[in-house]
Amino acid sequence: MPLPVPVLPEGVDPAWLPPAAFRAVGSRRTLIRGSGPPAETVHGEVAEACRRFGGRVVRGAVSDGTYDLVLDLGDDRLGEEGFTCAREGGTTAVTASGGRGLLYGLFHVVRLGEAAFTGAWARETHRPALALRMLDHWDNVAVHPVMGQVERGYAGGSLFWEDGRARGDLERVRAYGRLLAACGVNAVAVNNVNVHETEAHLLTDRIGEVAAIADVLRPYGVRTHLSVSFAAPVVLGGLPTADPLDEAVRGWWATATRRVYEAIPDFGGYVVKADSEGQPGPFAYGRTHADGANMLAAVLEPYGGTVHWRAFVYDHRQDWRDRTTDRARAAYDHFVPLDGEFAPNAVLQVKHGPMDFQVREPVSPLIGAMPRTRLAVELQVTQEYTGQQRHVCWLGPMWSEVLRFRHGPESSVGERARGGLVAVSNAGDDPFWTGHPLAQANLYTFGRLAWQPDAEPREVLDEWIGLTFPEASERLSDGLRAVLAGSWRTYEKYTAPLGVGWMVQPGHHYGPSVDGYEYSPWGTYHFADRDGIGVDRSVASGTGYAGQYAKPWAELYESPDTCPDELLLFFHHVPYGHPLKSGKTVIQHIYDTHFEGVEEVEEAREVWARLAGLVDPARHARVAERYKEQLRSAREWRDQINSYFFRKSGMPDERGRRIY
Repeated sequence: MPLPVPVLPEGVDPAWLPPAAFRAVGSRRTLIRGSGPPAETVHGEVAEACRRFGGRVVRGAVSDGTYDLVLDLGDDRLGEEGFTCAREGGTTAVTASGGRGLLYGLFHVVRLGEAAFTGAWARETHRPALALRMLDHWDNVAVHPVMGQVERGYAGGSLFWEDGRARGDLERVRAYGRLLAACGVNAVAVNNVNVHETEAHLLTDRIGEVAAIADVLRPYGVRTHLSVSFAAPVVLGGLPTADPLDEAVRGWWATATRRVYEAIPDFGGYVVKADSEGQPGPFAYGRTHADGANMLAAVLEPYGGTVHWRAFVYDHRQDWRDRTTDRARAAYDHFVPLDGEFAPNAVLQVKHGPMDFQVREPVSPLIGAMPRTRLAVELQVTQEYTGQQRHVCWLGPMWSEVLRFRHGPESSVGERARGGLVAVSNAGDDPFWTGHPLAQANLYTFGRLAWQPDAEPREVLDEWIGLTFPEASERLSDGLRAVLAGSWRTYEKYTAPLGVGWMVQPGHHYGPSVDGYEYSPWGTYHFADRDGIGVDRSVASGTGYAGQYAKPWAELYESPDTCPDELLLFFHHVPYGHPLKSGKTVIQHIYDTHFEGVEEVEEAREVWARLAGLVDPARHARVAERYKEQLRSAREWRDQINSYFFRKSGMPDERGRRIY
């Protein structure tokens, strides 16, 4: 029997892959050759599509006529996830070596729609550029008194956990696995990297709950990972130490890991946040991050597991008066001396920028500085600093810029990410999955860029539109492109200018507060005074951060005359009258972009209003409600930022607009 396709409760938005997306496949004759869990999933998907649209699906080595689509497990040269696709003699043929490849091949055909069955085309080979394409869920098992069920989550509660335990009905998790497979994601970490006491027990006496989730995700080729506390031997095992070089500690981890694999044989591995923002780590014992990571890598190695060790390590209790301490420098300073010391199955997980997922940051220099270490690049799909899924902010163009960036001539960031591409997930139990229905585009885009980092983001956006609204009119498709394509730059315009970042309300990080973090232990970010703005990170007179880059980037960033405008205030403190390459002064750029950003939100809101009747009413109403809030917030950002810098600088807007 084929595996059943997940059936979601009434009122739950299907995101991409609504039934109509399968019309082209479901109305034809399909032959499936192969067996195994993902192949059974393929059969279930095609069988359900045929039931809806009148086609027929046949299993096995059958040749009773001509088939429109043949899905075949038969080419052992493609790896577990690769597939080929060709069309000849009226038949579209997908061939794969492994079940996951067959599954990805089916979803490729679904993306093509009717074009998959038109004309003739030569064999194409498709393989993921990155072996690991993972989402980290910052989900708490027990509701945290400050952060709630999901830390930095803007889409309701957790898909996995509720009221201190695993959800009893995991059908929504099965549907989530299906969505992830359709965009190429193959791994999920199911709990928060900030591991609290309740979550720590998932490693031991509550591993059965994790195993139940893994069972549901496995048919869609998604492996389960677990965030663990470095202090687990103390918290769970009663040992007096968590020293990674202590034999008793190593033995405890070996036993715990063996039991994890007894429960979940295809378990992916551990995610660790250590010596960061109060989380325990090897520093307490005078050990290095390599010591800590390698201890866990050693116990995972016999099972083929991996430890993802996050490089988000910095002083979060610094003195704002101290201009020599620079949060941007921290990851490089901590980890570059350890290059070459990490085990082969220890992956250093590096945020794409040196700070914390701001709307504009330079690419982290660490990514280009550790050639002997497996690196994973981390993105944030949940929009912590980019509107929290109350604002439209499609991040595909930003991520594409990051992944195409070259620290040197030899390879791009996407090519350096040998340990994979990882992102903080934005999905929850909200009926629309991501709170804002249009934020689904970020989740889909992440998966597709993880599969192909050099993909053109606009083409990926078109894929999402086609899969989510498979029967959309040209007017609807054009409207969706209009409100999404430029939304990242719109958000940047009305929030933080020229790479300065932050300026958010402390704690929850929503809405403007120019000095919110300026005098806090977490770091100082703009140094605005009456004469100028920006952080001097030059080698000549600042923190020296610019010198962490290889040439020619170090030379480019070192001088305000050559530094790109969009990063000027990240690297330099300049007068308000400093001329940009655009010809405007810094202060006029701040005024102009904040007025422009609000105008662009007003225009996008009007475009969306005109799409009423082309989108189902519930989805249209949710987006309209979010646009109302986005416009209110954008105006608040505009007025607070412009007023602040007008009062600091005393320099009026040359266009005479109202500034308070």
